[in-house]
Amino acid sequence: MTSHNFKLIIDSIPAMAWSARPDGPTEFVSQHYLDYTGLSSEQARGWGWTVAVHADDLDGLIATWQTIIASGNAGETEARLRRFDGSYRWFLVRANPLRDESGNIVKWYGVNTDIDERKRAGDKAVEAEGELQRTIDGIPALVAAYGADGAGISINKRGREYTGLSAEDVANGGWRGAIHPDDIELEESKWRTCLATGEPFELEYRVRAVDGTYRWQIARRVPLHDQAGKVIRWYGMNHDIEGRKRAEAFLAGEKQLLEMIVSGSLLRDVLSALCEFIERAAPDCFCDVHMIDWISSTFEYAVAPSLPSAYSDPIAGMPVSGELLPCGIAAFQNIQVVAVDIESDPRWYTSPVRAHVLQHGYRSVWSTPVCSSEGRVLATFCIVQRKPATPSPHHQDLIAHATQIASIAIERSLVEAALRQTKTLLSEAQRLSSTGAFSWRVDTDDIAFSEELYRIFEFDPNSPVTLEQIRERIHADDIPSLTAQMARVRSGEGYLGYEIRLRMLDNRVKYLRTFGRVIRHQDGRVECLTAVQDVTERRQAEEALGKARTELAHVTRVSSLGALTASIAHEVNQPLSGIITNASTCLRMLAADPPNVDGARETAHRTIRDGNLAADVIARLRGLFSKRAPTIEAVDLNEAAREVIALSAGDLQRGRVFLHPQLSEGLPLVAGDRVQLQQVIMNLVRNAADAMSGVDDRPRRLVIKTEHDEDDGVRLSVEDAGTGFGADGPERLFEAFYTTKNEGMGIGLSVSRSIIDNHCGRLWATANDGPGATFTFSVPEYSKYRSAEDANLSTGLRDRRCSNTSGG
Repeated sequence: MTSHNFKLIIDSIPAMAWSARPDGPTEFVSQHYLDYTGLSSEQARGWGWTVAVHADDLDGLIATWQTIIASGNAGETEARLRRFDGSYRWFLVRANPLRDESGNIVKWYGVNTDIDERKRAGDKAVEAEGELQRTIDGIPALVAAYGADGAGISINKRGREYTGLSAEDVANGGWRGAIHPDDIELEESKWRTCLATGEPFELEYRVRAVDGTYRWQIARRVPLHDQAGKVIRWYGMNHDIEGRKRAEAFLAGEKQLLEMIVSGSLLRDVLSALCEFIERAAPDCFCDVHMIDWISSTFEYAVAPSLPSAYSDPIAGMPVSGELLPCGIAAFQNIQVVAVDIESDPRWYTSPVRAHVLQHGYRSVWSTPVCSSEGRVLATFCIVQRKPATPSPHHQDLIAHATQIASIAIERSLVEAALRQTKTLLSEAQRLSSTGAFSWRVDTDDIAFSEELYRIFEFDPNSPVTLEQIRERIHADDIPSLTAQMARVRSGEGYLGYEIRLRMLDNRVKYLRTFGRVIRHQDGRVECLTAVQDVTERRQAEEALGKARTELAHVTRVSSLGALTASIAHEVNQPLSGIITNASTCLRMLAADPPNVDGARETAHRTIRDGNLAADVIARLRGLFSKRAPTIEAVDLNEAAREVIALSAGDLQRGRVFLHPQLSEGLPLVAGDRVQLQQVIMNLVRNAADAMSGVDDRPRRLVIKTEHDEDDGVRLSVEDAGTGFGADGPERLFEAFYTTKNEGMGIGLSVSRSIIDNHCGRLWATANDGPGATFTFSVPEYSKYRSAEDANLSTGLRDRRCSNTSGG
């Protein structure tokens, strides 16, 4: 039978028939196939038929086809194929091998049979069966059915979504794993009793949600009896009672705290219990209360039972101001301050609290003032979390209760303290700051040191301190600073905080941070109260951090060099892969019987072409990085783009990218280095495909377009439907080492712009009206470029050459 007769027979078959080579590429499709898809026979050959397959079915169809080829046996699968009018219908795709006398597969034959009506009928049956389940799934509670023996049968959609359990998990009894470990024993005991007696089941216990948190629920289960009264099934429903449980626990906690206040418990104990109470109500939160001494305008101490002391203690002695700390701003301005993410919020870039918070693994900080009944700020209540967050209505309600109870406790403590004014000025100053404090009588130069400050200065605590002793301990280079500060205080100016160093007897250096306030008493006496913080360890940590950053910068430079080498190797690998492929093809043609000399000769020519291309790539890259001028010639930009499209077709198909070339005809030749221009086109195409790799809610559409440029040049644009370039704007994309990809180096667009600049052109990016972005470059016409070259008499000056072309 002749191939013509075979084609007539195949075309007469009402189904869509096709044949393929042993390794899979299609070599023939019937006319019915072509009429249905609207493809030409040339478009359908090889793997071109895949464009007619529904995007959601393509990967599965190709995987099944490859499995059938590997097995050598007949096989079938189902997929949707696009009709010429754009609609899709379901087809059953069958493939059978044709073998020679030796059993080797010489060809595959296949038939695509329309099964769309059958699929629709099946879908209607499934929909009818699922109507009842959808009704149950719509109930706003956790509904479940159990066998007569108590084993789980099913759970509604809300229950599955809430617990994260699958239908199989429920059927296999896995639903019991969602019950809190502390409640499971009681639940199992009561459930066994109800199963034995047939009595309805009712119990409160905690159920784990899909996010891992537990919430209280009340579970009720009732039996279903048959006509003989035998239990044949149980039905159950769980209602969330977390709000009620929280309210009960909250009332009990408030009652306990108020009892502590009335009984005269220490303020620290009350505030500590308050923090723990709020943390139980909001498990992701860590609380602390910062007491304030307005005499010195500093934070007195912090109560934070769940926070490390290294985090909370340094607040003592810090000034209450509207600049440095969230809690300081909250107290100073009497407002709530919410730092959603202290790492990224520019408000805290220069604040010392930023590094301190991040060092301990926290990200969000919420500070709220605690006010007296007269509106005076007494303290701040602070909540930190390990992730960026804003206060929810539940959090705000907790904060309101906490600040109210803290206000009651603090005011009572202050009243009691006012009745016990027997402490000396030094003990009051020591309450001012746990890190140390001193009082300086300006008129008499009397000095009073706190116990902590004696330790910092390493003085004998049983001996009085004089100004001379202090000067002897101060680092010689800081004596002028100390003298200037004292002069300001004596002249009546306010006290300014500053840093100073101590030189200890063994030559150790300590770094101190001081904060203070000048007080003028009613009798005219001037007194300076000062809190002193030892920040030696912080300074040492900053120096260590600086060293670590320097070492990290070195490692980053080395890593970038390796990534750059890999990028260049990738550029050279494409023509080398072509050489290997062409050489293998040439050998097969020569080994055929008889040898295909003409085909081998053509393949050898392609091998030589790819070898020259590899050499050109290396030469162009060397020229690019040595900043040499490109080799300018007349280039057909459409043809250069088509070659890039051909090289990228496989990757784009695997990425489910639909390519739409819009290459204008009749465009003039441009002046350019063909290889370098194709490098730019290839980079833009790859970037566009990468930008759409995570897009699943719309077609991954990529448009390559050429057209006349308004400046007597030719422009090429690559438009994608990806995620766009974000809030940083388009210009940052062209900065070296800036990237939005997880694995990117950030040099592709920077190098591309350098190439286009060297071609006297322009490269820019714009956001689409819809999703995605468009990258465009424009280069001058060859005739315009050559005229400019002749006018400049081959001066070799790039600026003068480009000034007379479209890319100037």
